[in-house]
Amino acid sequence: MKEEKMPSLTEKIRIFALGGLDEDGKNLFCVEVDQSIYVIEAGIKFPDNKESLGIEFIIQDFTYLVENKNRVAGIFITHGHDDVMGALPYLLKQVPCDVYTAPLAVKEVQKMIRQEHITGVRVHGVKRNEKKRIGKRRVVFFPITHAYPGTFGLAIGTEQGYIVYSGEFIEDYDDLEDAYRADFTTISELGNEGVLVLLQESKGAERSGHTSPSHRISPKLLQVLETHENKRVFVSVYTQSVYRIQEIIDCCVANHRKMVFYTKELRDLVDRLKEIGYEVDPSLVIDPADFDNSMKDVVVIISGQGKSLFKTINNIANNELESIVFDQDDVIVVASPVVPGVENEFKSMENDMYKKEGEIIVLDKNVLSMHPSKEDLKMMIFLTKPKYYIPIKGEYRLLHMNSQIAVEMGYDPSRIIILDNGQVATFENRKLVSCAMELELHETMIDGKENWDMAGVVLKDRETLSTDGVMILAIGINAKTKKIINGPDVQSRGLIYLRDAEYITGDVAKIMEDTINEAVENKTYDNLETRNLIRDKVSKYLYKQTAKRPMILPVILEINLNK
Repeated sequence: MKEEKMPSLTEKIRIFALGGLDEDGKNLFCVEVDQSIYVIEAGIKFPDNKESLGIEFIIQDFTYLVENKNRVAGIFITHGHDDVMGALPYLLKQVPCDVYTAPLAVKEVQKMIRQEHITGVRVHGVKRNEKKRIGKRRVVFFPITHAYPGTFGLAIGTEQGYIVYSGEFIEDYDDLEDAYRADFTTISELGNEGVLVLLQESKGAERSGHTSPSHRISPKLLQVLETHENKRVFVSVYTQSVYRIQEIIDCCVANHRKMVFYTKELRDLVDRLKEIGYEVDPSLVIDPADFDNSMKDVVVIISGQGKSLFKTINNIANNELESIVFDQDDVIVVASPVVPGVENEFKSMENDMYKKEGEIIVLDKNVLSMHPSKEDLKMMIFLTKPKYYIPIKGEYRLLHMNSQIAVEMGYDPSRIIILDNGQVATFENRKLVSCAMELELHETMIDGKENWDMAGVVLKDRETLSTDGVMILAIGINAKTKKIINGPDVQSRGLIYLRDAEYITGDVAKIMEDTINEAVENKTYDNLETRNLIRDKVSKYLYKQTAKRPMILPVILEINLNK
């Protein structure tokens, strides 16, 4: 694998992140080699439940990429999980360019593009050990083992050496199918040719040893199926955990148990798996339309994402689905990890399950996520022999733990770079010459439909409503004379208990009347300005009385009495 000579002799390399550092999710990393920008991942982050204020997810600040979109050589999406792919359509709308992704994720990306009516984008499926020339640079793709088939890492060739992005991987030396089998030979060859920088994830950096074989649920699930041979078993799993879904199916096949792929998204996924050579014996699959509650020796596989998955299981336990009648002989197997943000839904499901006297088995206890543990990370460092090491993906404590792994392997701390989002590591002549904070970044909140102002007024209003409540003041006046003919009517929610504070509503009503009458008398009445004046006066009064600042919504309805 001989590296081609690059044309520039004064090459400058800049490496930075728009997300994914000191946080879980929102991953997006940029490698800038002279005038070419290589974008690696474009993921979302789910907000903290206590701070979400109705926000569904958070994406990066794309300002730098939009301002330099003509220099973006390509976007690399290593696999089909939300934390690396969820923000892609929002990026492509503003920066249309070629996308390189895993074969199974190609159709998912194309579907996103069609739904959002995005043009000017080509999607390329990455093959095992593929090498491409992209943006005048040689890019080497190497297969790795992760929870999604076809996941890859990549290396960008430069005069100063390769920039290697390890991807999310584990070491697993069992006889895996091609879609999951890694190729450490290619990785070793990169190390022999010369690696300037290795960027490596940190999510499992606090775990000792190797991740494999503790990432598998098969031994536990086989035992469950054997123990509950004549019982109906419901299994919950995240749709994007493709490796785990295949484990569940293989366990059912091994036990000759018939399966129901309950959700449409799961059925679509199983159909797409045929394209990478994975097929399920149709004689073992029951169509949901043919499912009968009298069937007992079946496994019902239910997929979903986050909260919605556990809500579906909860609905089954409470007999809220017409197609399934749950009874105490049924067994629910939780094969999906209880990740941050879904704890309440899981506890609610578990509580209702015990009320029904059903049996619940959580397989994910002591099962590791498919991210590299300490010895896996060491292996990648050992094979690539990078001159500089940049821990990425994870909270700061995990980035620090990852950096200590390199220290244990003999790396001088000056060769280890822990960055913040927006901080740029600059390399010239194979040396780190700068590590300055150059980009001021602001998160973008997404609330169902795209809304680029979600970080401003709307969030502030939601915060006010959630803490101090709302007061609505309505009054009717004669459109011609401006004399009051109806009201005022005062309503509040989440602010005060009116029976104990009727004087407050009376005072607020008087403030509204006096403000309108005064404006009319002084011939300064304007509907909008008067409402704003009422809002200010009422807000000051309420803060003095209650120490709260609720949202104030004054309504002045001008009624034409001549009609």
